[in-house]
Amino acid sequence: MRCPFCGNVDTQVKDSRPAEDHVAIRRRRFCPSCGGRFTTYERVQLRDLVVIKSSGKREDFDRDKLERSIRISMQKRPVDPERIDQMISGIVRRLESMGETDIQSPAIGEIVMEALARIDTVAYVRFASVYKNFQAADDFEDFVSELRPPILNDD
Repeated sequence: MRCPFCGNVDTQVKDSRPAEDHVAIRRRRFCPSCGGRFTTYERVQLRDLVVIKSSGKREDFDRDKLERSIRISMQKRPVDPERIDQMISGIVRRLESMGETDIQSPAIGEIVMEALARIDTVAYVRFASVYKNFQAADDFEDFVSELRPPILNDD
């Protein structure tokens, strides 16, 4: 593994342990050349996924991009980081097990929204506001009103 600090390709593994509910291995590494320490994760990848954007453009699926967007929606929310990691791993496993290598970006968005809705409604609304491209406060109001249970009048 190449050292991210000096580029040396001869780094050493100092510690390995299971991570993300045993679906990844976390490795602490050391570079004997510069003394840098860094962490890597090893995961099983069932297949190479390709995302088909709404514009028709194709790009390789990027787990890190998915993780960044989810973590942005979860900022300052009272959710354990380990739970977020498990959710992300679950989403990736679900995408890989769909049986298709080409996945439409709206399908990914819907799966992410479904997962976020189960964990944190604020993060769900944050993600939806970007995913559904809210333009005005009314868009938020309409979306949130769909989340609320209807008020029953007992007259």
